[in-house]
Amino acid sequence: MIFSMTGFAEKTYESKTLSVKITIRTLNHRFFDWNYRGFPIKDMEQRMRAVCHKTIRRGRVDVSFDIQFVDPSKWDIQINEGLLSDILNSLDEVSTKISQNVSFKVENLFSLPHVFELKRKDFTQDEVHFLLRCFETTLNDLVRSRSREGRELKKEMQSHSRSIGQVLPRIEKLAKKQPLHIQEKLKERLIALGNEVALSEDKLLEEAALIAQRYDLQEEIERLKCHLSYFRELLATKDSEPLGRKMDFVIQEMYRETNTINSKSQDIAITQECMRLKSELESLRQQIQNIE
Repeated sequence: MIFSMTGFAEKTYESKTLSVKITIRTLNHRFFDWNYRGFPIKDMEQRMRAVCHKTIRRGRVDVSFDIQFVDPSKWDIQINEGLLSDILNSLDEVSTKISQNVSFKVENLFSLPHVFELKRKDFTQDEVHFLLRCFETTLNDLVRSRSREGRELKKEMQSHSRSIGQVLPRIEKLAKKQPLHIQEKLKERLIALGNEVALSEDKLLEEAALIAQRYDLQEEIERLKCHLSYFRELLATKDSEPLGRKMDFVIQEMYRETNTINSKSQDIAITQECMRLKSELESLRQQIQNIE
């Protein structure tokens, strides 16, 4: 089954104590690359990473949690009373020395170092389960988005594979005429050389046969057919296993055979068909970069 490596999902959830917005974005990457940012969720991050990796095998995964706490009792306020008392006593002493009242606003209390600390109490088991369920729901939305894009990529790749399937018979037909084409070119060269070189008809045929054997294209054409058949099998598979790397390898092999055919070609028509093949293969290669 074809899955795109790019996708996006964002959802907001609410419970009695929490409001959370979860954003998951995936991008192209050679391996599984997890990146979390947002409110610290401690050990839950590793649990979510493991859940995500079971579903997404390749790609960069950017996850963001924006958590708001609805219940004020979930906050733990700590005040260093001894330090605060010392600070206030010092202010009183300064006020007495300069005969002027020295004071500060209550909100300034929060900016005094080591005096005030506001901490979120640990997540309860219910909150942990809630956040995990929310993450899995958002992840499922992301997978559906990657699947939709994968179906569109599959259609485009099927179109390019059909085009390749149309080019190959034309190359094969032209390749069968190549020995005759080589023989005619050899005759033309001999004629151009005039009386300097004289070959019998049998010798001419022998030389043409040797050259034709050297530039025979059938083996490369058969390999191209096999690679194309395997590529179509990969496109049609229903397995959830990542296919991007396999497809990329097949396209590399098809490129190699096409280049060999092009280098052996003694006919401009075959060279032109090879250029068409390369164009289709390049389009496939670019699309495969987006496949998991």
